[in-house]
Amino acid sequence: MPNPLIRVLIADDHTLVRESLVNLLQAGGAIEVVAQAADGPETVALAIATHPDVVVADLSMPGLNGIEVVRRLREAVPATRVLVLTMHQEEEYVLQAVRAGAAGYLVKDSAAAELLAAVRSLHAGRSHFGPQAAKAMAEQMRHPERAVEDPYGRLTAREREVFHLIVEGLTTKEIARKLEISAKTAENHRTRVLDKLDVRNTAELVRYALRKGLLD
Repeated sequence: MPNPLIRVLIADDHTLVRESLVNLLQAGGAIEVVAQAADGPETVALAIATHPDVVVADLSMPGLNGIEVVRRLREAVPATRVLVLTMHQEEEYVLQAVRAGAAGYLVKDSAAAELLAAVRSLHAGRSHFGPQAAKAMAEQMRHPERAVEDPYGRLTAREREVFHLIVEGLTTKEIARKLEISAKTAENHRTRVLDKLDVRNTAELVRYALRKGLLD
């Protein structure tokens, strides 16, 4: 009996990387790439439209960073499993991705065979974490006292959306137009974002985003 076809969505803002992943995955057999996305919002929209089995997503994408994309996919298409494929191997990124709902985590210098194995594992309902991610998770288990709640995680979905638009340089009026809300509502969201992150202004917010790896 042939293996079931695994439907995959690839999300990466670099065209060459996406095309390489399409060729690699489809050459592996029993995998069909049903969509490709170049930024965070497109990833979420295409996942809702196509309901892939697995999303292979980078963490650094325009519009919405990968952590936020993982969080939104978990809420919007819970049956779809997310494999993070990134250059970041630091513990902070791994833990944020896992907390957001990622079922797998690989760095981009992984072997092609491991990427194929990871996609198949996620499709089979298992998790797959590369050596760097497994080490980071083991360190967290050994030293749970290091866990410090990230205030970014306390933002609502709308506040996170406003957060990224502020960081991208949009004014309150521009945010209001983009989100189709009133300027007063946009200003209220902006105020709550600054309060929750304990920053005083846009410059400090951008520095926070840089420090946390949230700047696209």
